[in-house]
Amino acid sequence: MNSDEQNGSISSSVINKIATLTFGHPSGNSFPSSLLQKFTSEINRLSENDDVAIIILKSEGNGPFCGGASFQELLNIATLEEGKLFFSGFANVINAMRKCTKLIVGNVQGKAVGGGVGLVAACDFVFATADASIKLSELTIGIGPFVIEPVVTKKIGKTALTELSLLAKDWKDAAWAKEKGLYNFVFNDSVLLEESLNEFCTTLASYNAEALTEMKKVFWENTAHWDDLLSERAAISGKLVLSDFTKNALAGFRK
Repeated sequence: MNSDEQNGSISSSVINKIATLTFGHPSGNSFPSSLLQKFTSEINRLSENDDVAIIILKSEGNGPFCGGASFQELLNIATLEEGKLFFSGFANVINAMRKCTKLIVGNVQGKAVGGGVGLVAACDFVFATADASIKLSELTIGIGPFVIEPVVTKKIGKTALTELSLLAKDWKDAAWAKEKGLYNFVFNDSVLLEESLNEFCTTLASYNAEALTEMKKVFWENTAHWDDLLSERAAISGKLVLSDFTKNALAGFRK
């Protein structure tokens, strides 16, 4: 499957039971709503593909891994309905990733911001480079990481989530992210990362596919209520984005 357009791209390929799902966008690999919808659909499609045992998730280029949701779309939100719909984009992606029958292994080659951190946390296992710093900057514009909080907390715990979200202007380096459990391995050399990731995924793909699916269910126990929870969180963010504080903050960015 391949989709290339002005609003970004999604591509996937399958070799020896390993699917590689790649997303890209010219604005720091950020996600407009249309790309989030395509991403969700592709996760669901790969989940149902019997020829796939493992999914590798990566982004295009050597720059940022993911810049989060599209800032331009954030600027254009005018109603509560539009706000909830906008923030539901990442909610749908996270829910698709947690319900996917295949293990998802992240290849994080660069920085992740906001929703991008949620995307990393929704992976079942993560390989990252030393350049893969993270930041949750939502509070700086009057909203918060409400939609991605459950998945980030699941991965790194509430204490680390508190530090990451309240220090909204600060980057946390890859070593911090590994210490807290967001990353499983960190490499200084991107070539070594690729070699190690491919070896890891090849080994996993040789295992009993049914056993891998059952293990995935174990990893995501007690999250069945997330469909409703993340929808509620999207509504909170959708309301806050219309606040005077956020409108003034966004107006500053426009200038």
